[in-house]
Amino acid sequence: MMDGHDISTDILVIGGGTAGFGAAIAAARQGFATCLIEAGQTPGGVMAFCPGMPWGAAYPTGTLIGGLMEELAGRLMAMTPPAAEARPCTLENFGPEIIYDPEIATLTMVEMLEEAGVRFLPGTTALAPVMEGQRIAAVEIADRRGLRRVRSKIMIDCSGDGDIAAKAGVPFALGDATGAMMGVSLTFFMQGADWDRVFAGNDPYFTGFAEQGVAEGRLHPDLAKLYMMKGFHRGSVFCNSVVIRGVDGTDPADVARATQEGRRRCHALARFLVDAVPGFEQARMTHLGPTVGVRETRKLEGMYRVTGADLAAARKFPDGIVACDNPIDDVMRTDNSMTHDAALGAGDYYTIPFRALVPQTVENLMFAGRIVSADAVAFASVRGMPQCMAMGQATGTAAAMAIRDAIPVQQVDHAALVAELQRQGLRGLGDDRLGGK
Repeated sequence: MMDGHDISTDILVIGGGTAGFGAAIAAARQGFATCLIEAGQTPGGVMAFCPGMPWGAAYPTGTLIGGLMEELAGRLMAMTPPAAEARPCTLENFGPEIIYDPEIATLTMVEMLEEAGVRFLPGTTALAPVMEGQRIAAVEIADRRGLRRVRSKIMIDCSGDGDIAAKAGVPFALGDATGAMMGVSLTFFMQGADWDRVFAGNDPYFTGFAEQGVAEGRLHPDLAKLYMMKGFHRGSVFCNSVVIRGVDGTDPADVARATQEGRRRCHALARFLVDAVPGFEQARMTHLGPTVGVRETRKLEGMYRVTGADLAAARKFPDGIVACDNPIDDVMRTDNSMTHDAALGAGDYYTIPFRALVPQTVENLMFAGRIVSADAVAFASVRGMPQCMAMGQATGTAAAMAIRDAIPVQQVDHAALVAELQRQGLRGLGDDRLGGK
């Protein structure tokens, strides 16, 4: 394709985070030409913004969700030496999580995209949809060479903010009922730490040290809890502590401001750890995120809206496409409080319905990831990276079905979709129950 010319493809996936990765591979493996565009230079989304962020919620009721999440993790775990492992989470109400080498994980994701035949366009931004009635005829994109259009039969918005879906007329809500969005985070690693001494206490949130740092004026008052966990490589500690609240993740200027403020707080925290927390004396900061990781912006309106009541009732929808038991992980919407309240009874799980990924009217559009149709309570649970990858896998598979049957995405056969996802190895769907639940 010559520079500046339009691109034609069967399926266009917008955004290369875990959801977009899942959508693109699933679509391409169904035999359809698939194009994946990503504003950054690598796939992974939050994995690029917050390198080393564990894949939490991968094991509802102790069972791996399966599908592409299992395939990716399996590749990493099978390497010599292994590049990933599963471990219990030390924080309350969280189940096992997968930790990994972020550089090897990103390389492996690119290799999987290549093997599937996905046309991957990094450094590319989706600007606007070109509408023809209730369909998106094309999407205008831009890279450093200029503007062009991608024409496709199906579009899947996995951008994290849902820009294209919103511009196509899909209604959405920003944040909770008041418009308040979860805080954004900037993460880093401390390398050269003595694990045995750092994690010798019985306080997984390091609240005593946090209180000391705040009282001494060395840490921001919002650092009432320090979220630190062992990294994949021995002696590394992943610091997911610095949260900046009151940030509109859809505003680039606000994100830039938050990133600069986050850098200041991260450096202050790193100095405090070296000075005050036993085991960090010889440690140093590495892998400071290039920008803040955004948890929440738009929640699009789908054919169904997942609610907190659905989670509490452990609803397993007939069109459920991924299992989840993640807690209500709500982070600093209006104050410095963080909650990890259980979403449902111990040992049970719920599923996320495919209808929460499908708009009511636009006939050739789906969405996946943290723009899922959910209320504020449900959203705080469903947003885990493994679930986002499975949401993408479901939409990529559904896109192929819609093209084959020449139907709008709203008419995709739910039973056939669930059966196909089960064939692809996703667990806890349909009549298949995790742990007998």
